[in-house]
Amino acid sequence: MTLALCTTSHTPLMGKAEPGADVSARVAAAFDEARAFIRDYDPELVVLFGPDHYNGFFYEVMPPFCIAADAESVGDYGLPKGPLPVDAEAARHIAAQVLADGLDIAVSERMQVDHGFSQPLQLLFGAIDAVPVVPVFLNCVAEPLGPVARARLLGAAVGRAAASLDRRVLVMGSGGLSHDPPVPQLRGAAPEVSERLISGRNPTPEERAQREARVVGAIAAFAAGESDLMPLNPQWDAELMALLASGDLERLDSRPNDWFVEHAGHSSHEVRTWIAAYAALGTAGDYRVETSFYEAIPEWIAGFGLTTARTVPA
Repeated sequence: MTLALCTTSHTPLMGKAEPGADVSARVAAAFDEARAFIRDYDPELVVLFGPDHYNGFFYEVMPPFCIAADAESVGDYGLPKGPLPVDAEAARHIAAQVLADGLDIAVSERMQVDHGFSQPLQLLFGAIDAVPVVPVFLNCVAEPLGPVARARLLGAAVGRAAASLDRRVLVMGSGGLSHDPPVPQLRGAAPEVSERLISGRNPTPEERAQREARVVGAIAAFAAGESDLMPLNPQWDAELMALLASGDLERLDSRPNDWFVEHAGHSSHEVRTWIAAYAALGTAGDYRVETSFYEAIPEWIAGFGLTTARTVPA
């Protein structure tokens, strides 16, 4: 058994809005480094912690956590649509172990996932079906949210379960860092928006295209300085990345949910996927971050980070 890690921000604007040639080159170089790290590690299984953006999970039933024994990409923002190669046996084993560890987790035999899962697979492996995967959904958007400590405890339980598989497992976290995109909220929403947040599964291609065009337009206005969306916070991002690299994850347990929103935007709660991934890696012992990249990219409304890490031999 070995564990390694890769965490990455995601953005639906990648490929749709260009942040400048120099920024794009630095992002591309960072992904080249991460891909080389993954090739060297040669994972037999990927456990991918990811969020959703009201494409697969809705208020009709909104679990805080869910493990997929079967999953399909909805193909939003031009990303590939179709089934993920979920290792159902590994997924059910991990779910059973997490439940035995005392954490309540849902199991899906037909999960729908969006760019929060499909984009990192596409970017780091070249396809969404290139490697066996266990998708682990964390609710990072739909309030009310549980305390952030629960994400750490979930990650640790998943890490212990993954370690028992006796395989090379890459744990991944997809989301964050500071960003406050125009994601609708149920409280105060217009009736048609409220209905979509409650039961919006399987929109027509036209409905999806209209929604995505609105997001792209809103982020273009943000990048041009013509928006009241919360700005990116590179200092907050740097401090969070340093804390994760230190291994002292319990320091985040006392941070209330409002702290994330006030300093880094509503969608900064996606860093729960990073916290879970680092907690999973930490169950295998001390770890060392091998590559770390960060750039504040307004054109993608993302404090964009990418890290890789592996355990340090005893």
